[in-house]
Order: sequence, then C-alpha cells, then structure tokens
Amino acid sequence: MPESSANIQASSVAAPRLRRVLTLWDLIFYGIVLIQPIAPVPLYGVAEKLSNGHFVTTILIAMFAMMITAFSYGRMAAIYPSAGSAYTYVGKGLNPHLGFLVGWAMLLDYILQPLITTIWIATAIHARYFPHLPYFVAAAIVVGILTILNLRGVKTSARANKILLAVMCVVIGAFIYLAVRYLFHFQGWSGLFSIQPFYDPKTFNSHRIWTATSFAALTYIGFDGVTTLAEDVENPKRNVLLATVLVCLFTGVFGGLEVYLGQRVWPDWHTFPELVTAFMDVCRRVGGMPLFQAMGAVIMIAALGSGLTGTLGAARLLFGMGRDNVLPRKIFAHLKPESNTPTYNILIISALAYAGAIGLNDIGNAYEHAGELMNFGAFLAFMGVNLATFWQFSVIRRLGYKRRILADAALPLLGFAFCALIWWNLNIVAKVVGGIWFAIGFAYVLITTHGFRTEPAMIDFSES
Repeated sequence: MPESSANIQASSVAAPRLRRVLTLWDLIFYGIVLIQPIAPVPLYGVAEKLSNGHFVTTILIAMFAMMITAFSYGRMAAIYPSAGSAYTYVGKGLNPHLGFLVGWAMLLDYILQPLITTIWIATAIHARYFPHLPYFVAAAIVVGILTILNLRGVKTSARANKILLAVMCVVIGAFIYLAVRYLFHFQGWSGLFSIQPFYDPKTFNSHRIWTATSFAALTYIGFDGVTTLAEDVENPKRNVLLATVLVCLFTGVFGGLEVYLGQRVWPDWHTFPELVTAFMDVCRRVGGMPLFQAMGAVIMIAALGSGLTGTLGAARLLFGMGRDNVLPRKIFAHLKPESNTPTYNILIISALAYAGAIGLNDIGNAYEHAGELMNFGAFLAFMGVNLATFWQFSVIRRLGYKRRILADAALPLLGFAFCALIWWNLNIVAKVVGGIWFAIGFAYVLITTHGFRTEPAMIDFSES
C-alpha cells in the first residue's frame, strides 16, 4: 500500500466522525422540550400588567424577532457546526473581543436562572400555600433545597424530564379543553373569538407594548439549544435552520393560544390576587381546585428542575473560567475531592440567588426585574449573532458564493434592529445592573488584552 494511502486510512481511523442520525422532527421535539410547552404560563400575570392586557400581542411581536434571529442561528450553525452558542458565533464569525463580551453577557444569564427559580417558587409558597410564612424564609428554603441537591450531585434524568413533559402536556391540554368549554358555555362563539386580546383601543399603549415585549421574550429563551446538535443531524445546513425557526413558530403560536384563552377567561388583570401566580387563578376559574393544584405543581417542579440544572451549569462555567485563570483559580477552580463538585461555586451562586431574590423583592416586582435582567444578556447575544450573520454572508467574500440581499443582509440586519429595539425597552433596573456587569467585562477584556491587541481568554461553555 502506498504511504499516502496508509496515512489517509490511519487518519480516518484516528478521527471518527459522529453519525448523523437525528431528523428534522427530532430537532424540533428537542427544542420544544428545552423551551417547555408552558413557557408563557409563569410570565402571564406580570406580562398582562406590563402590556395592559395585551400579552398575546407581545408574544407574537417577540416571535417575529425570534424567528429572524433563529434563522441567523441556523445559518451560523452551518458554518460552525460544533459550536452551538452565540459566544462562538460572534467570536469566530465577527471578532474575538466582541465574542468574549457576548460570553460575559451570557454568563449573567446562567447566574440569573437560579434567581428566577427562587423568586417564582418562593412567591408561590408565600402567596398560595403558606401565606403566614415570610417571603424571605420561603426563599431560603428554595435556595437551601437547590444547594443541598447540587452539593450531593443530584441531577435531573432524561427519563424524569420526559415524564414531566408528558404531565405538562396533559395539564395544559386539560386547561385548553376546559377553557374552551367554559367560554362557549357562558359567552357562546363571541367568547371564543375576539380581537380584544390582540387589540383593545381602550387600553392599548404602544410604549407599554414594547416594554412588555422585552419581558415576554423570555417565552423563547432556550431555542438556540437546537444548534448544539448540529453535528448529529441529517443535512445540518437545512435542518438546523428549519428546526430553530419552527421551534420559535410553535412556541409563539401554542403559547399565544394559552395566553389568548387565559385573557378571554379572565379579561381584567387588575383583579388577580397575585400577579406572579395569576395563571393558576385562571385555571381555577375553568377547572376548579384540581386544575389549580395541578398547574401549580407542574410549574414548580419545572422551575425546580431549571433551577437545579441552572445552578450546576453556572457553577461549572465559573469552574472553567477559574481553571483557565479568567477568574481567581484558588476559589473558582476548587473541586471537592470526594464528589468532584465545584462546591465553592455552588455556594456562591446560591448566595447570589438568595441575595437577589430578597433585594429585588424589596424594591418590588422581583420576577419582572429578574426576567428583564436575564433578557439583557440574551438580547445582546441575539444582536451579536444577527450581526455576525450579516458580516459572514454579506461582507466576507466567499469563493463561488452568490450573495442574496434578503437572506444575507436584510434579514440579519432586521433581526439586529428588532432585538435592539426590544433590548432598548428593558426596564431601568435591568439596564443599570446589566450595564454594570457589562462594564466589568469590558474593563477586564480591555486590560487583559492590553487594549484589544491580543486574543482574549476563552470561556468554555461546553460543560455548562
């Protein structure tokens, strides 16, 4: 055998490739699992207040921005199929220093996930189940459970997640059926079909719509996880792009249906006993206490699972940054020998979650502020991916590639502008806290790269 042929054969054996076995429908199902069919339910009461009763409208506006952004994610995944994150798309597709800043903004989202979980569950416990239990005690209980489970290395299994998804579908299916029956029984066809949830001239306010849209966009957080499977899917250039767009479309339409029925069943948000858990009251109106309890249990279990994985994901991310000397190694790269767990990081994340839950609750609207603060980092990442897509397909010259004005320039720039508009309408708390966080990251990369003259440190998102 010639030497060159032997080398080719050896290299083929040494570098096995993943089998592309996932279909388009596999990707879509995976994306739906990531976002969850009840995604808008925890947001319902706060979003109704912010939009003055137009939550369904804000979901659809956000869907438009997310579908364009999903298109950009799909196109970047075709260029960098093993990356699967805005951090890499911006860092490799646009500029490594901008990539670091996007990664720094994403880090804030990881840290905030346990905070949002703590706020929602603590509010539900305090307002719905044990009203005599102070909020700060309920928050301490939630953080304590998350901390202990993570320190013990308890993880949510794939089977448990599938069971939870099935239960969610049953509960939300029951709500849709009972809501339709309730509306038809009391109001007939006029109760089922109305433009009021989309546009009510008595309460419509364009400024409040945009402010609410910046919060309602939380419904779609997680759609980009589809791109992490780019190496495993058949025809990734087509299917990853289609899957990300279709997941956003499904989330907007199905979530919009849930919210539409909720608004028709309970039109006046002013009369909700508690905004954070308002959808549970809607469920009680159409299905009594059984549906009220079932929806509350599903939301809390789902939130607890998100908080559990979010705490561990953030802890692992901090560990990677400590290991690579982006953060002080002695603290953040510490592992408990017996369990190989980043214990210091788990404790730091838990302390931040508790302090944030108490602090935001003291200034009021804790869940709203936490959600919009999470969108601060998310929408910076979305803007970065849209801009990187424009740069890669419209500015960089590729041999033999024929540019398309709509797909290569118009759509990513429109996505960038739309996401920038939503980001601009975040509340002042999100802008101030997020701005301080971003300024710290900017100062860090400016100093460590000697004025952007050297490559910035890498942030490892692979194990988070």
